[in-house]
Amino acid sequence: MQTIQSLVFPELWQILAKADDLAWEPFRSGVDIYRLYPPEPDGAAAALLRYQPGASVPYHRHPGFEHILVLSGSQTDDNGTYTAGTLVVNPPGTRHTVSSPEGCIVLAIWAKPVQIEE
Repeated sequence: MQTIQSLVFPELWQILAKADDLAWEPFRSGVDIYRLYPPEPDGAAAALLRYQPGASVPYHRHPGFEHILVLSGSQTDDNGTYTAGTLVVNPPGTRHTVSSPEGCIVLAIWAKPVQIEE
């Protein structure tokens, strides 16, 4: 098992100024991911997601809680549009699609692995 050091992000908003320097990986078409720590099997994960304008993630289900903090731009799901500074907490069983017409960066924390419906 890999040992992970504590992660501390003072003034999290400042990460936006360095976003282009992060080791982003492709996640979905138009969406990149920067994992804050490796996902645990059947457990928690946390990452930054960067949506290009117009990008979307297909319908997916959350067996555990999902926390989304919009850091820049705006993100839209089946319940509304959320602008920078908004924290969204989706309960277990939530099912939705997500898009970002203008592009955005969000902090996503998942209690359990997301189940993509493709």
